[in-house]
Amino acid sequence: MSEEADKYHEEEQIGKTYDFRVAKRLLRYLRPYWHLVAAALTLTLFTNVLVSLQPYFTKVAVDDFITPKQTEGIWLFALAFFGVFLFRFLFSYIQEILLNKVGQMVMFDLRTEIFTKLQRQEVAYYDRYPVGRIITRLTSDVDALNELFTSGVIDVLGDLVVIFAIIGMMFWLDPKLALVSLITVPLLFASTNWFRKHARNGFDRVRTRNARLNAFLQEYISGAQTVQLLNAEEKAQKNFHDINDDYRNANIETIYYYSIFYPLVDFIGAIGIAVVIFFFGYEYLSGMSSAGAGLTLGILASFIQYSLQLFQPIRDLSDKFNVLQAAIVASHRIFILLDLDISVESPKEPKKTGKAVGKIEFRNVWFAYKENDWVLKEISFTINVGESVALVGHTGSGKTTITNLLMRFYDVQKGKILLDGVDVRDWDLHDLRSNFAVVLQDVFLFSGSIENNIRLGNKNIGEGRIQWAAKEVRADEFIQQLDKTYDFEVSERGAGLSVGQKQLISFARALAFDPTILILDEATSSIDTETEQLIQQAVERVMQKRTSLVVAHRLSTIQKCNRIMVFHHGELRESGTHNELLVKRGLYWRLYQLQYADERPKRVSDPAQPDFQLESGAGI
Repeated sequence: MSEEADKYHEEEQIGKTYDFRVAKRLLRYLRPYWHLVAAALTLTLFTNVLVSLQPYFTKVAVDDFITPKQTEGIWLFALAFFGVFLFRFLFSYIQEILLNKVGQMVMFDLRTEIFTKLQRQEVAYYDRYPVGRIITRLTSDVDALNELFTSGVIDVLGDLVVIFAIIGMMFWLDPKLALVSLITVPLLFASTNWFRKHARNGFDRVRTRNARLNAFLQEYISGAQTVQLLNAEEKAQKNFHDINDDYRNANIETIYYYSIFYPLVDFIGAIGIAVVIFFFGYEYLSGMSSAGAGLTLGILASFIQYSLQLFQPIRDLSDKFNVLQAAIVASHRIFILLDLDISVESPKEPKKTGKAVGKIEFRNVWFAYKENDWVLKEISFTINVGESVALVGHTGSGKTTITNLLMRFYDVQKGKILLDGVDVRDWDLHDLRSNFAVVLQDVFLFSGSIENNIRLGNKNIGEGRIQWAAKEVRADEFIQQLDKTYDFEVSERGAGLSVGQKQLISFARALAFDPTILILDEATSSIDTETEQLIQQAVERVMQKRTSLVVAHRLSTIQKCNRIMVFHHGELRESGTHNELLVKRGLYWRLYQLQYADERPKRVSDPAQPDFQLESGAGI
């Protein structure tokens, strides 16, 4: 994982900050379902009250029926005992359904809100944050909140009810024996506090390592072909082993605390029961006090059960507290994402909407992805309506950045970019981008039919236009040979189709949307020569009466453009037609020589300049 990506570990930035104001914010997601939550809480209270009554039934059974060998009324007693268990079962069943329904609906709302936010985030956000880490927000972190809503807050309240109900019943039955029973409770709280602190840190480490693991897997699975091509499997396995080992160790460390805590609680509980039995035996058998006279075997049996029941909710409270802590941390990460300002948004009152005419103007534009590391410097030019302009230059010269700024994926730091005389920042963002169609070198196809990949959910594009666009770019020829033709199911990222076929579909997609401005970014670089010749004819027809920008390294694809602009180190160095730039014998001439150095020298004719023969061997 790169150092740059490693800077954005929100898990580590949060550290041990647990702001319980976040818990209040979470209540906003429960408000639409408050009636379900209230019903679940009521059922929880009834269920736990019934739980606290069960040991009392044991006391009655021993003292009133077993010890005196009384059989009269035992069936009624058994029926009442069965009824308590039946109602407890019914209440628990309904409560679980209600809580899980609430949890699922809250998760649905959260995921929808997060996904909507991610769809509106500017492209710069995805430059900074690994995709695997973003996926963790939508999966692991939301699941942590689901656990909070389904088994966290409600169960904590239920456990508290059980604790107070049990203590109340114990003091009602025998205050002195109740005090004896509670002797070990401070030990239990001390061990619980120890577990809570250490397990909380363990949970933090587990979630941090899990996010790292997701980010690594997303990156290397997506780049599996490159890894195999470069025989880098061993290095990838070693990196994965280190990250996976770190994740495993974090989980084992957490398990270690559990392995100590639960047996320790059982041991403390056994001590408490032993103390109760000893005190009862001493008082009951010796008859040394008047209190002993009131003790019965039924009270002993009920106190043993109450002691066991008392330790269970106290132990659960510690576990639930860790659920709460994990949910608070997950909430921090989610709210960090949701609270991020979106730097590229539509203005509240846009000055321009709808269809553009297509005139483009850059005025003294400066742009940097990182502060003061300028990618574009003092760029100024105008592209008239219907003009086709090629952008050329070495890698990193700023060609693609020009198109990204024009579509407002980023905002410039200095200067202005105008479309139809209006700053693109004053355009309605949706309408601005709807005027563009882009064909990239790296084509992205979605899972689904070819027809849907061309239409991309736009219901205004009919079947006839889809087929027309496919025929224009010669994609129809291979589509007709596929099973189900336009209904052919495309696999993820277009697996099963050749690179050239995917680019043809991308061309058809661009034409089907009938853009005002067409951007071709190395669009024909992966198409064979024969296919390129066919598609070039269609592209030339489509470019007519459209403003077009063509980013290309292969100069053969741009010679018919109205104008060629040459960029070098973020500056616009040259501008003119193909022949005009060759006559200048500048940067473009050198680029041309580099590409055609191995071919026979060509003569270039220009009406304003005398013919000359290109020299070979010059470098840029």
